[in-house]
Amino acid sequence: MSDGGPFENLRTMMDRAHEYTDVPQNVFVRMKHPERTLRVGVPLLRDDGSEEIVEGFRCQFDSTRGPYKGGIRYHPDVTVEEVIAMAGLMSLKTALVDLQYGGAKGGVVVDPKELSRDEIKRVTRRYTEGIRRMIGPEMDIPAPDMNTGPREMAWVMDTYSMYEGYPVPEVVTGKPLELGGTPGRIEATGRGVAIITREFVEHVQGSLEDTTVAIQGFGNVGSWTAKILEEFGATVVAVSDVTGAIYDPDGLDVEAVFEHADAGGMLDSYDAEEEISNDELLRLDVDVLIPAAIADVITDDVAEDLRAEIVVEAANGPTTPAADRVLRERNIPLIPDILANSGGVIVSYLEWVQNTQEYAWTLEEVNEDLERRIVKGFDDVIRRADELGTPDFRVAAYAIAIQRIGTAHAYRGLFP
Repeated sequence: MSDGGPFENLRTMMDRAHEYTDVPQNVFVRMKHPERTLRVGVPLLRDDGSEEIVEGFRCQFDSTRGPYKGGIRYHPDVTVEEVIAMAGLMSLKTALVDLQYGGAKGGVVVDPKELSRDEIKRVTRRYTEGIRRMIGPEMDIPAPDMNTGPREMAWVMDTYSMYEGYPVPEVVTGKPLELGGTPGRIEATGRGVAIITREFVEHVQGSLEDTTVAIQGFGNVGSWTAKILEEFGATVVAVSDVTGAIYDPDGLDVEAVFEHADAGGMLDSYDAEEEISNDELLRLDVDVLIPAAIADVITDDVAEDLRAEIVVEAANGPTTPAADRVLRERNIPLIPDILANSGGVIVSYLEWVQNTQEYAWTLEEVNEDLERRIVKGFDDVIRRADELGTPDFRVAAYAIAIQRIGTAHAYRGLFP
């Protein structure tokens, strides 16, 4: 099996799962195509007075079960194909954890590390203006993604609200608390990954205590995953960022590494027991490997050498279809991204509900609801894999999502 681009890979995985559903072929064909994709030219006014145009995208993949939902990412390597694939994954993710949402994704081709705060603000406002006619609290609700956060979401909300003439906090999630954000949103994706890791390790081994974990990627998701897994009793032995990886077979001081990264430090400047490469981290002899950075890092070559007992996908699409096959043949179980990293969209959903009701929940209530929903998603996947005899958990997860979306399509019919 060869690997194509991210959208082709998504369709390949959907095809594998379709045979475990009773979704009619004509409905399934529609489910594999995005409903609409917008490409916008975003004027960027630099601080020195010069101007340039950067590209931005917004894909609305499926709205059968509810409003579109998906993040906005800023990265120099963003492509329209990647945005479409991520929107498709979000459609499956929201269906898998049974949220009344569809799926979307946005992106701007820009490197925020090379922009000032004011330049990022101007890009965000012009991008928001470009997609403004597509978004809305009952139509499409953006959220943070790679290299965006509460600051950028506040600018999106403000730009949209200026056109409406009144504050519309429910147009976007992941906002600052003072603008209607919800406690627990920043760490939600990492918390969800940690909960899923705990549930699966306990399912196969009985206890998370002393389980060794390596995490590739120490951004928001990877760092919070490490922090919460350590609280759960796991031993995090390796983490990495773009500068390299650090390793201690006896366990890292996760709190110290977290504080170092939170202060803006890179891992190559951290005083570690041992420094290794990102590639070496992927091949460590550990109980759990968590890819939490970018797509396609676990290739078939990596999968052949992988020594972890379990893989939990915190990133979107970190495993290629060919690597999936290798891991399956080697009997290395993998928890797919659409389940493992769904904590973020679950808490985004809770924020949106609170905004629409003009009500706020406590951190404890948010975390309890997150755990309940994501554990139910995990139980659904384990049960469906057993009932259907699927070759792996990804197929089971996709089958659940495809069945739910397909059933919604069947009830709604085809208009006109």
